[in-house]
Amino acid sequence: MRLIDLFAGAGGMTLGFVRAGFKPVLAVEKEADFAATYAANFGPHVVADDIAKIVDSGGIHTPADVVIGGPPCQGFSNLTGNRAQDPRRAMWRFFMDVVESSGARAFVVENVPNLLKSPEGQAILARAEELGFHTASGVLMASRYGVPQNRKRTIIIGSRLGPVTLPEPIAEKTTVREALRGIPLKPTHMALEVQPARGPDLHIGRNPTPTSLARYKLIPEGGNRFDLQRKAPHLTPGCWIRKTEGGTDLFGRLEWDIPARCTIRCEFYKPEKGRYLHPSEHRPITHWEAARLQTFPDDFLWHGTKIRIAVQIGNAVPPVFGEAIGRHLMRHLKTRPAKAKVTKPAATKKRPAKKVSAKA
Repeated sequence: MRLIDLFAGAGGMTLGFVRAGFKPVLAVEKEADFAATYAANFGPHVVADDIAKIVDSGGIHTPADVVIGGPPCQGFSNLTGNRAQDPRRAMWRFFMDVVESSGARAFVVENVPNLLKSPEGQAILARAEELGFHTASGVLMASRYGVPQNRKRTIIIGSRLGPVTLPEPIAEKTTVREALRGIPLKPTHMALEVQPARGPDLHIGRNPTPTSLARYKLIPEGGNRFDLQRKAPHLTPGCWIRKTEGGTDLFGRLEWDIPARCTIRCEFYKPEKGRYLHPSEHRPITHWEAARLQTFPDDFLWHGTKIRIAVQIGNAVPPVFGEAIGRHLMRHLKTRPAKAKVTKPAATKKRPAKKVSAKA
């Protein structure tokens, strides 16, 4: 099964689909260091360029069975104000252009939850129907598919071969303790020393100020900024004291025996950005620990600076999540031979998104 990955990043979803039995034949990622990470792990078939330029200059006509990708999510994210005029909201159009030109029998879109309720999300479903795809869509919780974090994501699956469904969740959840097993409690490096870097090379410590360290020590396992405010208001930033609602993950500490109650984002090394304090150590999690929580294997190769590798880790589709989707789609494709008659979805005046609980 030939695979194209667009907006590929480091290749988290590609890794999941490779484990599910797919063969990547082309990837597009405009950030050069992200593309270097992809190439180091999957081969030289990645193009480091802007998909918009590629499509406008003639497009992609590489044959593929499946096209996967996560069009840039910043335009839909609550963290950036869900900006209606953000040009990144329109990148889905280039994704669907490649779905059409590659002759793909199926596609998968991954994005933040807001996509599904947006006009762009509805436009993806409408465009898929025009191209003859049946679709299933919903907001899935990654921790229900073996990922040790509560990461909600919109998933849209399309198939030209007949009705398709979303993958069923698995029974057991993976905990933070299981994810971090074998990683030393104390960081082993103070700088990024090698390129490409593997997991153990990314166990990089920071130098907190005395004030930051004092704050860390006041947060219990599972606690957050409100514990700091209650115990030491004199150490609490004034803006936090004035912020009486929301932000319950800020300055939060992870818990050992449940999945992380947060999404691993690009600035996981900053406790003020979320629940990123180690479960027992008085420090934020390291890049290695973040990669583990994202389910990357320790032998995965990373290119870039510390900050750029953090962005790649935070932006990635967790490979274990990708694998669950890939195996589900592989079973769908194998039960419908390539030469089977393609069925078209019934025409509808309006195609609402399929409602799936975030707990699914």
